[in-house]
Amino acid sequence: MELVNIAPLSVTGLAVAFFCGFIIGMERQWIGKPAGIRTSILVCLAVYTFVSIAYGRVEDEYAIRLVGAVVTGVGFLGAGVIIGRDGLVEGVTSAAIIWILAATGCLIAFQYYAAAITLAVICVAVLVGISFLEKSIRKLKRGVHKD
Repeated sequence: MELVNIAPLSVTGLAVAFFCGFIIGMERQWIGKPAGIRTSILVCLAVYTFVSIAYGRVEDEYAIRLVGAVVTGVGFLGAGVIIGRDGLVEGVTSAAIIWILAATGCLIAFQYYAAAITLAVICVAVLVGISFLEKSIRKLKRGVHKD
């Protein structure tokens, strides 16, 4: 029995993109930050889709240019979550998360599923680990990270 043809996407790619976006987004939503579960899943799926359109179907140069265009577009999306308020800049981590989601989507499109999952897990480990360190070591809360 053959599944419905969803080329250039794959069921595995969609599942990995959903999973990676979900675990990163879950951490962000859990602590009340922008780019929560929905946004994270959608960014990862969108980048996976855009890059899959070109990968393996046209010359490599075009696929590389498409990835460059995705990177540029994601930069604008990330810039939209950065807010300047009372002399402080907020949202830089959320913007960085959007970059990680885009990189993850690219890895999935190039069928590097294990690398994508590893990157997502490392991302969550960094977010949770640094938050733990900031709560444990008072000096890490200096500067713009003050409560």
